Amino acid sequence: MKILTLLEVNNLGLGGFIIMIILAILFVALVVSLIITLIVKLIYESGNNRTFSKKQFIQTMLICLLVFGLISGYICGGGF
Repeated sequence: MKILTLLEVNNLGLGGFIIMIILAILFVALVVSLIITLIVKLIYESGNNRTFSKKQFIQTMLICLLVFGLISGYICGGGF
């Protein structure tokens, strides 16, 4: 069985299906990263009147997205 790339899938009419799967993975990654970032923000601000800046929020969100991307890439890539 031949392994299909994203460009070859378009010839079979499955391009929309693959795009929907990719968008679903991205949406779930964004939601999970947002939830994790909000939990980190609550924990950080719970002590000693510290504030969680917008820069820290964005950095935490990006780190969560990168970790989620590594995990999903490992699983979807067949490493698991």
